[in-house]
Amino acid sequence: MTPVTRLALSAFVVSLIAVGQDFGEMKFEHLAQGYRFTEGPAWSKDGHLIFSDTPSDRLLKWNPGAPIEVYRTDAHGPAGNAFDPQGRLYTCETRTRRVTRTEKNGKIEVLADKWEGKRFNAPTGIAVSKNGSVYFTDPAFGEQADHRELDFYGVYHIPPKGAMTLVTKSAGRPRGIALSPNGRTLYVSNVDDHNVRAYDLDHNGEASNERVLIAKIAGAPGGIAIDEKGNLWVAAKGIGVYNPEGKRVHFIDMSDVISSCAFGEADLKTLFITARAIVFRARPEIK
Repeated sequence: MTPVTRLALSAFVVSLIAVGQDFGEMKFEHLAQGYRFTEGPAWSKDGHLIFSDTPSDRLLKWNPGAPIEVYRTDAHGPAGNAFDPQGRLYTCETRTRRVTRTEKNGKIEVLADKWEGKRFNAPTGIAVSKNGSVYFTDPAFGEQADHRELDFYGVYHIPPKGAMTLVTKSAGRPRGIALSPNGRTLYVSNVDDHNVRAYDLDHNGEASNERVLIAKIAGAPGGIAIDEKGNLWVAAKGIGVYNPEGKRVHFIDMSDVISSCAFGEADLKTLFITARAIVFRARPEIK
């Protein structure tokens, strides 16, 4: 029995393929199913999960012990989500081709929608640092590629103060994005190049020293989650876990296509996984 073929089960245990660290077994539970394509799980310090059902233009919310509820309709093709230390929600809107911030009172502010006068392709992945720097990827998939105004795919930085900057431009499409626990390294996955690149960040959040950290990833790498030890959990064909030096230490073989993942709950040790029509919750046992 593969991990996601028997949806009648509320929970199952997967044996993990460990390479360097002892990960033991992982118990999976599916929180919800029946969506069109889920993406962008993000955990709020207020104790709930937000994720996107992109084709349905909805943001959804899960509180522990409660059923999934609709957080926002008409959400403009939401993809990646992230929270800042104040608990404000940041969302990449693929249809309006912009990045927004939702204040605690529900007010929505557009943070960015153009680069040098041209509209973005389709912002997809987003991460927010402890000091408020915002980083996002701007690829284009499917019909999005037919309406591009920019002749490259980019990664951008919106500092707490000052103008937005371009971290990098590429011919391949960047998608997932994450920050190391100390905030000094930025990680970006690329679906066409099948790799994850790393960048050093200075005290202003500006990036330098671009390098390929992980190469030849099977499948199209998407979202990246970072655990407390700095390991990168990369959604692709299954979930590969890599140490901060880029060595694979663990692999979770799953039968469905994984779009993204994020850590959450009170101790930030529960892994939430979006996989097309299903959202999973898992508890890694890292020894």
